[in-house]
Amino acid sequence: MADHKQSHQQHPAVSRQRLPKEIQHEHRDGNPAAFRWSVLLNSALSGLQLAIGIGFGSLALIGDALHNLGDVAGLLLGWGAEHLSARPANKQFTYGFGRSTQLAAMINSSFILMASAVIIVEGLQRFAKPVEVTAGPVAIAAFIGILVNLGSARLFGHNHNHDLNKKAAVVHLLTDAAVSGAVFVSALLVQFTGIQWLDPFTGIIVGLAVAWTGWKLLRQSVVVALDGVPPGIDMEKVESTLAALPGVAGVHHIHVWGTSTSQTALTAHILRNPQAVNDMELLHNAKGALAQLGIDHSTLQLEPG
Repeated sequence: MADHKQSHQQHPAVSRQRLPKEIQHEHRDGNPAAFRWSVLLNSALSGLQLAIGIGFGSLALIGDALHNLGDVAGLLLGWGAEHLSARPANKQFTYGFGRSTQLAAMINSSFILMASAVIIVEGLQRFAKPVEVTAGPVAIAAFIGILVNLGSARLFGHNHNHDLNKKAAVVHLLTDAAVSGAVFVSALLVQFTGIQWLDPFTGIIVGLAVAWTGWKLLRQSVVVALDGVPPGIDMEKVESTLAALPGVAGVHHIHVWGTSTSQTALTAHILRNPQAVNDMELLHNAKGALAQLGIDHSTLQLEPG
């Protein structure tokens, strides 16, 4: 039984001390304004592109609009994760409400996959029955899409690489900008060459890109639902980082899972050498090292080596 006592039980002095709040449960500063403006701009853009795509016969632009709508849903999930992660847990939901964003992500990915299937089927049908495309308005709408997505990505600033939630949002926005760029080039080619099949061909390519986005979102959602290790967390690096800390003789029973789209949790047992470092210092060092690896919530059990 002695081998499985918590560190504060073995050293009463530890129970009277507290780790700094930012080390106990690190929550990165949110950026709700960036999410809010990105959602508003991309929602307006999607509506504009749908109207022009349907009105002027461009399947590629319709596909781009649906892609943008899918990413609006992704931005809403990220925004929700920022908000939910700040809500306190209660006696029933002891880890908070972050998992609700994963349920929404699974639903969102299903809709994205269905939308991509519609785009691809419609594109194949248009090869048999071509629809004349008015390329000018389509090119303008696609160019607006490039500007809106690049501007939205810029709203998140230059420090998004340190927050997986914000990084995912920026990647989505830059991908949208690239898709809008493809539609823009396609519209120009149709305008100057008169080759109408370029539009449904581009639409099919966009549909495949949308399907790939939906598949990745679905796969990540399933991984989190099954308590899998979140993307961006290297388990070997986590173990080696803990094992390399002063006073650590070994590490075992490591479990890592996502409590939301932006929060990662860990539990682990650490064998320590009490002569090398005191328990309080070891816990402080371990939690700080894990925070650098993107693990916000860590629960560590210290055991005699």
